Amino acid sequence: MLPSLSPRFQETILSATGASMFEIVEVIQELWSGYGHILRLRLDERSQVIVKHIRMAKTENHPRGWNSNLSHQRKLKSYQVETAWYCQWSKHCGPETRIPELLAFDEHNGEILLILEDLDASGFPLRVTSTSTSAIQACLDWLANFHATFMGVEPTHLWKTGTYWHLATRSEELATLDDIRLKKAAPALDQILLSTPHQTLVHGDAKLANFCFSKSEEQVAAVDFQYVGGGCGMKDLAYFIGSCLDESSCEKREAELLNRYFSTLRGNLSVNRPDLDPEAIETEWRDLFPVAWTDFHRFLKGWSPDHWKINSYSERLTREVVASL
Repeated sequence: MLPSLSPRFQETILSATGASMFEIVEVIQELWSGYGHILRLRLDERSQVIVKHIRMAKTENHPRGWNSNLSHQRKLKSYQVETAWYCQWSKHCGPETRIPELLAFDEHNGEILLILEDLDASGFPLRVTSTSTSAIQACLDWLANFHATFMGVEPTHLWKTGTYWHLATRSEELATLDDIRLKKAAPALDQILLSTPHQTLVHGDAKLANFCFSKSEEQVAAVDFQYVGGGCGMKDLAYFIGSCLDESSCEKREAELLNRYFSTLRGNLSVNRPDLDPEAIETEWRDLFPVAWTDFHRFLKGWSPDHWKINSYSERLTREVVASL
């Protein structure tokens, strides 16, 4: 059974798109923990749009049992941040940082409606699970260009510290972490990442599932900006690499992937930010890559100790980073 939209939201959709009618043709995704849906709508002109319909009421549906008020407040904040992102920040993204265009926004009775461009219809119909070299390179380039675009900005109305796993919002997961050395090191890891001189905006959930690809896999667009905010770009990079490669590939391809990312970052900064020193940023951030990886590993071991991403590569990096503190 397809979900329904309120009469007000139906009117918002018709007014924003200029359509005389629409139909819900697909539930693309249910939002995490039951907070709503992402829908594909067909308009009377046979064009399509995407609607993100968010219900802000507290749910009790977290798939891993994290149903506390802290978790609920974090979710509420994340949807407010995503709304701010699309309404205030997304206009700064260009062809090299492709995202869906915001067509309209409405909020009523504790519900939010975002009407977005359908990326499938705009040339990004593929979602990939097994990554080709071209797909990985496209994502690395997108991240590097995104970080360069927002280098040094103040994350107004976004998360002060981006990513969904940063320490200030994950006290419950830290409390359950049974790796004592990592637990003790967590505040120091967080502080290192917070205090690095070169800060940017991070996507905050840059996993493979949040990228939409062209048929050739050489062009990419990103979605899901609930956790965008300030931070070191290595947080996105470490998280992305870990989302699409197994431990053996992470080990073997680390240098190659970092080199690709930094080549794109340097090129963008050299052209668009002549006031900055790309080499200094690269030197600083390369040293922070294992720290960012360890910081996510800290969250993961507290949140889901049996997760597939907890592997020998992550454990080795973590041991080395913790020992260096």
